[in-house]
Amino acid sequence: MSYADELFISNCNEIFNNGFSDENCNVRPHWEDNTPAHTIKAFGITNRYDLQKEFPVMTLRKTYFKSCVDELLWIWQKKSNNVNELGSHIWDSWADENGSIGKAYGYQLSVKHKYPEGEFDQVDRILYDLKHNPGSRRIISNIYNHSDLSEMNLYPCAYSVTLNVTGDRLNMILNQRSQDMLVANNWNVCQYAVLLHMFAQVSNLKAGELLHVIADAHIYDRHVPMVKELLSLEPYPAPKLWINPDVKDFYAFTVDDFKLVDYNCHEFNKKIPVAV
Repeated sequence: MSYADELFISNCNEIFNNGFSDENCNVRPHWEDNTPAHTIKAFGITNRYDLQKEFPVMTLRKTYFKSCVDELLWIWQKKSNNVNELGSHIWDSWADENGSIGKAYGYQLSVKHKYPEGEFDQVDRILYDLKHNPGSRRIISNIYNHSDLSEMNLYPCAYSVTLNVTGDRLNMILNQRSQDMLVANNWNVCQYAVLLHMFAQVSNLKAGELLHVIADAHIYDRHVPMVKELLSLEPYPAPKLWINPDVKDFYAFTVDDFKLVDYNCHEFNKKIPVAV
């Protein structure tokens, strides 16, 4: 089975068997009908994915890979905070009348900061260090900027990455404060696995380990039957990731430069409600 499936099954079983229910708590998230969106949650889940072994995509249900990569490029390459520059409508619930999500996500990556070596935004600083200072233990991005939280329509969920070069391999830690396991777990894993491959390729390195740290991993009340249905399925083997080997510039990648080869997955066509 795909290792991403194996970890998803393990994580969800941990939440169901040992998790905490917030059904008696006041919660911020709500459903479209304004009913409070309660969860069962586990604190401090950590998963490791070796990208040299396989690409971590679930097969229990389809991950819409092109949309996943499009959103990744929207944040990390375009550094955008406007949903009109995104190919899907995933973020529409958090956008204003002009399409802006405020000073969140891509906006934070676009802000330039002064360093002894010059002025860089966070993405360009990472690219600079991977080229000039690969042994650095300071290759970090962080978009959870407290001074701008009041102007964000959604606080960042996946908020920080730390990159570390070990030999010829580039490893990454993804820190996430909160994760909707059904809606977003594999979506985020796929995105940051692709991002790690991108950074590695343009830096003449190999993609190594992705370490995913989730502070609050939860399953929403209305998702429980769907998750249990997924857990009853038999996973398929993981597909292979194809990434265009000719692209050497981080900003030259397009959605068409990434493909999943031999991706088999279960049909799961139920509409999944999203808490906001």
